[in-house]
Amino acid sequence: MMIDRLGGIDPLKNVQNTQKTHRVKEAAQPDSINVSEEARERAEVFYAMEAAASSPDVRTERVAEVMEKIKDPAYIDKAVVDIVADRLLDVFGI
Repeated sequence: MMIDRLGGIDPLKNVQNTQKTHRVKEAAQPDSINVSEEARERAEVFYAMEAAASSPDVRTERVAEVMEKIKDPAYIDKAVVDIVADRLLDVFGI
């Protein structure tokens, strides 16, 4: 059996028969959304709750102890202020 030609396979035939695609006209205005005030408030509450959940727990006993120490004028000196300032900078990543 001898095959001298394969019918229907012509690589240029597929390329020549393609049609040009038509560009879709771009919209005159860009997409936009309107967010209600209630949605904004809910989003704000959501982000505040996430921040509160990810922050370390506050120990009320320790806070009360420090407040008592601060009431004593002899407790506050330059060394204490420097230590507190350094710790605050560390907490806020500054």
